[in-house]
Amino acid sequence: MDSAVHELNREQARRLAGVYAKATGCGCSVIDNTGDTLYPGDICRFCSALQPLLKERLNCRQVHLWGGYQAERFGGKYIYFCPVSLVHWASPIVIDGIMQGVLVGGPVLMIEPEEVLDELTRKYGISEGLEQILGELRTVRQVSPDRVTALSELLAVSAEHLSFQGDSRFLVSTEALEQQSKISEYIQYIKDLEDAETHSYPFEKERELLRLISQGDKKGSQRLLNEILGSVFFSAGRNFEVVKSRVLELVVLLSRAAVEGGAEVEQVFGLNLKYLRQIHTFSSVDDLAAWLSRIMLRFTDFVFDLREVKHADAIYRAVQFVHQNFAEKITLDAVAREVYLSPAYFSKVFKEELKVSFNNYLNRYRIDKARNILRNTSIPLVDVAAMVGYEDQSYFSKVFKKIAGVTPGRYRESRGRSAGENQEIH
Repeated sequence: MDSAVHELNREQARRLAGVYAKATGCGCSVIDNTGDTLYPGDICRFCSALQPLLKERLNCRQVHLWGGYQAERFGGKYIYFCPVSLVHWASPIVIDGIMQGVLVGGPVLMIEPEEVLDELTRKYGISEGLEQILGELRTVRQVSPDRVTALSELLAVSAEHLSFQGDSRFLVSTEALEQQSKISEYIQYIKDLEDAETHSYPFEKERELLRLISQGDKKGSQRLLNEILGSVFFSAGRNFEVVKSRVLELVVLLSRAAVEGGAEVEQVFGLNLKYLRQIHTFSSVDDLAAWLSRIMLRFTDFVFDLREVKHADAIYRAVQFVHQNFAEKITLDAVAREVYLSPAYFSKVFKEELKVSFNNYLNRYRIDKARNILRNTSIPLVDVAAMVGYEDQSYFSKVFKKIAGVTPGRYRESRGRSAGENQEIH
């Protein structure tokens, strides 16, 4: 069959990733649209060394796939933190309007290794092998935020180069050919039925498909989608406009099923609008079928596989925002906007992840910084509140006493020894 659906030439992507790594001195990996690493195989070398010391499993595959999805959503580039506080950046390789792979840069550190170790011990309760972990962290390159941004921009240009190569550099997708075969088999099955001439649209299969998508069942969803498309193609005959109209309806239904399954509304509907614009660029039913199949898998991914990854990345970005801007005015709404979540939802997942409310975390971090400043007796006491983000001196004193156990003045007089000394956070 003549199909214009192609997949990435993996050798070309591997070669470009190698060139990027050599030119920048930072790692560059290639993953496919299922999250499997194509090049190089040690993208999560530090995670592999850390895993034996952790009680829970690190899902690096889904972390980087989520980074690719976010990059596709936000203009081709996205900087994110993995579960062990290392920094990566991703750019999607888009072919035929669908993300076929991802270039992943990193890992690097944007804070000191000791600070990362503190975060790891707090989050995972690690008490053994700390020197070994610190040694591994010190092998990871430390890079400034400005340089990470520049590296991300360069990676996006590289991914764009791979996304818009000529057809001769791509291979016909084996998945597309297999889908065409399954659809053809189902069309033949319909023809063999005694009442084929009165065949009607299988609404019951459509309802079952939506149920499977809302449950995150990829395999079952693919089987039913092929059967529904077979029915559409059989009923429409050679009328491509009718086929396109039915596929358009299916895109809307698939997106709603993903939202009902728990996917983020803005994420799904944002991509949905993009897909609805793309449908008019196709000129064959085979192209439409493969395109719709990939959309369905994307929406199914959003239901379960990537939810925890999304939350973890949002929390790490929020924590970094606090660390970098604690001396400025910070509101929950402002931080929620930084991590692309609604304020109410962000507040909920922050507390679930860190076992402390956002405001309490912010106060504790600011007071921790205030303690360090108070030990420097050359800094006037009245200036300390503003230096850690408090506009009201009396409110600062009240919060300080609640957390540290004594007033700021008494803390300074005691030369930093207080009842709350062991409450520091990092």
